[in-house]
Amino acid sequence: MNSGEDNYFEAIVKKTKTGITLPKEIREDLFKSNIDVYFKLIVPKEKNKIILNIISKEEAEGILDRNLTVEKSEKTRKKTNKNKDIPEPKWAEYFVYDYESRSKVQTILESAYYKFAEIPVDFDDAIGRVKYTLISFLSPTKTENAKLYYSVIRFLIDIIHNFGHYRLIEWIYDKVIPNIDSIFLYELALLDLIEISYKIKQIDNVEMFVNKVLESIDKYNKSEWYNIMSSLNQLVKKIKQFESISGISNIVKEKLLQYEGETEVDDYKIQIIELLETLNFIEEGYQLAEELIKSLPPESIKLPEIRKIRNRLKEKPI
Repeated sequence: MNSGEDNYFEAIVKKTKTGITLPKEIREDLFKSNIDVYFKLIVPKEKNKIILNIISKEEAEGILDRNLTVEKSEKTRKKTNKNKDIPEPKWAEYFVYDYESRSKVQTILESAYYKFAEIPVDFDDAIGRVKYTLISFLSPTKTENAKLYYSVIRFLIDIIHNFGHYRLIEWIYDKVIPNIDSIFLYELALLDLIEISYKIKQIDNVEMFVNKVLESIDKYNKSEWYNIMSSLNQLVKKIKQFESISGISNIVKEKLLQYEGETEVDDYKIQIIELLETLNFIEEGYQLAEELIKSLPPESIKLPEIRKIRNRLKEKPI
């Protein structure tokens, strides 16, 4: 609806439960679909209007940087005076893999960290800052984005550990994990969720995340045995602490037995036997070792190694 000599466009807009949507005709007229558009939102003291000024990306980043600098100074002051019991963020543990926007992401995550620490917590404010990093610092490179997602996941897991915001596990799984376009980092993220779920005794989540890792491993081509074995080793390394949860270990045992039957490479068969030993499935490992010894020719250089493993398993209690 065009009206008024001084205005380019006017329309009646209604706020719904999902928010306010600009009319389609003005969106198509002003904005190109493949270009990000930034606004500066202003509400005067009278609270009788909402002003959206279109600004450049550089202006938006400059305003954000200034706001974060002020907020960081205020947060540091409060932290010095009142928050001595709050554990420090472990940045080196969050940013396992470096990427271009790390410093900017860290600045915003630091503000979110102390928001999560507040009692009572304004959860929407804190998680809103995390959402901002996940939207604003995406790059055209899938690898860079995967590193961003993984660092945010590591950050949020520490938030769960330090401040007990357990609902973040579901948020991570639903909102962040599916966006990781890297099998390696996708599986690492699930392994981290397995660990924190075990620590807070969410055993159903442990089982779900273990199954998700196994599903990911199943997606490898059978020509990618190195990757399959690497992922299996990572998973067993993570869950070997869960000996008290027999159901979890049994799920992995069955998958190990499946892969042992599928591979024709003796080195991989030996690795699987040792993984079964790590999970304390002695009888199954011993039986596979015996079968492998019988299948190998007398001149095989693998015989001494597998006999040593078999003898070691024979000495262990079942």
